[in-house]
Amino acid sequence: MPRLSLASWQDETTASPWEITMLSSPNALLWRSLLAVAVGVVAVTWPGITIGAFVILFAVYAFIGAAMDSARAFSSDRVGPVFGWLLLALLSVIAGVVALAWPAITALALTIWIGSWALATGAMEIVLVFQRGEKPGERALFVLTGLASVALAFALFARPDIGAVSLATVFGLFSIFYGTAGIVASFRERRVARTSAVRSRRTPEPTSPLPHHHLV
Repeated sequence: MPRLSLASWQDETTASPWEITMLSSPNALLWRSLLAVAVGVVAVTWPGITIGAFVILFAVYAFIGAAMDSARAFSSDRVGPVFGWLLLALLSVIAGVVALAWPAITALALTIWIGSWALATGAMEIVLVFQRGEKPGERALFVLTGLASVALAFALFARPDIGAVSLATVFGLFSIFYGTAGIVASFRERRVARTSAVRSRRTPEPTSPLPHHHLV
């Protein structure tokens, strides 16, 4: 039976099972989801929101998403997801910058622009899910958020003349749903990472057999 030293016991009891940083994938997803819920609540509860105010709100949401997607990109250990998350972040940055820089943007143009952004990012998220190798439960949650973005896009394309207040309400409800699903997915991802780290820490390393000495 292997003996456990005091140093190794302290390492297992005091150290975190996996490195918890702001840039880790579960934490980046959690922060983005919490901020998405906050933006969604503001968009839904803002009485008589104007198109200019909603442009700023959408840009904030897009820039937050871009920052957190970049963090998730650098927390991945595979090349494919890294470029995928960076591309997703770039799409969100472009969407936010164009919305802010568009002079006197109308509600119709903004609706079509947000719909295009939602369709592109939702499709990209669904593709990235199958490149990361999550378990079926986690994969279903990530696919659900991607499908929510695609559904938002088709809803906006079907009614591009809904107006600023209705656009803010629809986008706010989507943001709340997206954020809630992301919070659940982040905790599941955190639990899986912690479990795998503990298992790898407790697995004993294979020992090489002792060499046999032959007497001549």
